[in-house]
Amino acid sequence: MTPQPHPAAGAAVKAADRAHVFHSWSAQELIDPLAVAGAEGSYFWDYDGNRYLDFTSGLVYTNIGYQHPKVVAAIQEQAGTLSTFAPAFAVEARSEAARLIAERTPGDLDKIFFTNGGADAVEHAVRMARLHTGRPKVLSAYRSYHGGTQQAVNITGDPRRWASDSGTSGVVRFWAPFLYRSRFYAETEEQECARALEHLETTIAFEGPATVAAIVLETIPGTAGIMVPPPGYLAGVRELCDKYGIVLVLDEVMAGFGRTGEWFAADLFGVVPDLMTFAKGVNSGYVPLGGVAVSGEIAATFGKRPYPGGLTYSGHPLACAAAVATINVMAEEGVVENAARLGADVVGPALRELARRHPSVGEVRGTGMFWALELVRNRETREPLVPYNAAGEANAPMAAFAAAAKASGVWPFVNMNRTHVVPPCNVTEAELKEGLAALDAALSVADEHTE
Repeated sequence: MTPQPHPAAGAAVKAADRAHVFHSWSAQELIDPLAVAGAEGSYFWDYDGNRYLDFTSGLVYTNIGYQHPKVVAAIQEQAGTLSTFAPAFAVEARSEAARLIAERTPGDLDKIFFTNGGADAVEHAVRMARLHTGRPKVLSAYRSYHGGTQQAVNITGDPRRWASDSGTSGVVRFWAPFLYRSRFYAETEEQECARALEHLETTIAFEGPATVAAIVLETIPGTAGIMVPPPGYLAGVRELCDKYGIVLVLDEVMAGFGRTGEWFAADLFGVVPDLMTFAKGVNSGYVPLGGVAVSGEIAATFGKRPYPGGLTYSGHPLACAAAVATINVMAEEGVVENAARLGADVVGPALRELARRHPSVGEVRGTGMFWALELVRNRETREPLVPYNAAGEANAPMAAFAAAAKASGVWPFVNMNRTHVVPPCNVTEAELKEGLAALDAALSVADEHTE
């Protein structure tokens, strides 16, 4: 894992990228993508020989790191045996992946509908909920992200929705709990929980309970800020769904498969949804795969009634073989337990110590390998380090922080006024301490913008 410089090769990769690749979520002329030469474990490197500790896990999906040999071997073996086959047939890799996932999902979420990723998993979960209930509306939270396809982005509650928001997609948004920036003037977690649930029930009442098919929530919101819900909130949402006959959809695309120190974040709260979406960590992103875990009651709706949806690559054998290998690796190597232990014993305490020493850190929150630092200009007023959805010069303080982290050899996850600490779930203690030391140095740059 010693990077060898090949600047000419890197320049060729960069030139082809600039000439032909259209990048997501970007103004094409304003970006400068790093040309990556390779990756292994918790690290990746460029063609100039610079190595980075990946504190982003790709896009929070390489839960077992890069190039795990057992997963690579499983993909190779499957490619030599049966590289692809249509989804209407029973295929060993697909069946085994579904079985292993169903073994770990909470409650009776024992039927698995495979998709190509998280966004289309959300699309199909919403379709299932609407068909099951015969109702049109979906409730979702501000400060959320559910995918970039048309329905999923309309359900999303962050600015990436704005350009594609149809305003007629049957989506109604509400405020979920977030005590640090409470919309309910709460002073305690208990107040925040109670007031958020009262607000949600009022929203249901005014929308008309008989019109609401589903409530869609990230179990722990990811990109929007890793806001761990207060005790009792998700259980309260479950009770409201039961009371009004609403389908509860928990989005575990980012939080699932060990990220929170449990197989699924729902396990932290003892809540069983009716539908649960997943992707990313299911096979560490080695081959695109997502899905919906379906309860017995909703599966029965389509027992003799065809489900009107599908994908050409649903349960693709290569992706499912990667999922089988990934889940087995996680079980054999104690990856979920590693995330829980190091999150509690190393990351949490270290981040709280950083918060004590750096005035730019307003709050630390998280669990497992799923943490966020809320960066602020002023701890008393809680003014964010940069404005909401800042770009260009307005975002300069966060850009300076990110550049400082990269200069120290760590690739940070930065979104708005936050940095997230989301390394692979099998990261080592030594790697964590290396990364946390780099964040310590970078936060000194953020401190320069505080009042």
